[in-house]
Amino acid sequence: MSAPAPSIAVVLLSGGLDSATALAMARAEGLRCHALSVDYGQRHRAELTAAGAVARQLGAAAHTIVPLDLRPIGGSALTDSAIAVPETPTDGIPITYVPARNTLLLALALGLAETIGASQIVIGVNALDYSGYPDCRPAFIAKFQELAAVATKAGIEGNAPRIHAPLIDLTKAEIIRRGTELGVDYALTVSCYQADDQGRACGRCDSCRLRAEGFRAAGLPDPTRYA
Repeated sequence: MSAPAPSIAVVLLSGGLDSATALAMARAEGLRCHALSVDYGQRHRAELTAAGAVARQLGAAAHTIVPLDLRPIGGSALTDSAIAVPETPTDGIPITYVPARNTLLLALALGLAETIGASQIVIGVNALDYSGYPDCRPAFIAKFQELAAVATKAGIEGNAPRIHAPLIDLTKAEIIRRGTELGVDYALTVSCYQADDQGRACGRCDSCRLRAEGFRAAGLPDPTRYA
């Protein structure tokens, strides 16, 4: 008797540390992973190149990049080159927040999941060591799960994919340790908000600080390449 086919998951893959770890965790569960990245007009394309490298390294069954230009909406330092990326800690939700980004990304993932029959959508959001974005919190994930149940044919038929956020209550150090155990090559990932064309990090933005602190707390060498 042949073994049953593995369940399919759509994994949102930015090319950064967290999403790479989420993909590795999904693969470790035996899921057949379809990685989904979005070219939303971010400041650099290095993270999309990184996403491709991570998808190959971790054995994703497929990798799709969807163009969705958010620059006309504006309002974020990540999509408007006229807005500087903060290099010191700020109060409140930082200007690097991209309005409704995770809502849009999950909507795309939901559409792909319905098309390919995926039972899960995996997103690497984290609500502990993070920048304070509202769409990285458990409440957001819970509400999108409700949406998935009523907004699609699969949901109406009782087969809405589960929205899984495996990193949501982990520290950055815990994420890094888990990914290291699963063989993630973090040298391939790009987390910096303003990386150069070669994917080298600035070492000063919020994302760089969180990443560096995570490796220090994990007691592991930081493979980040800096400009």
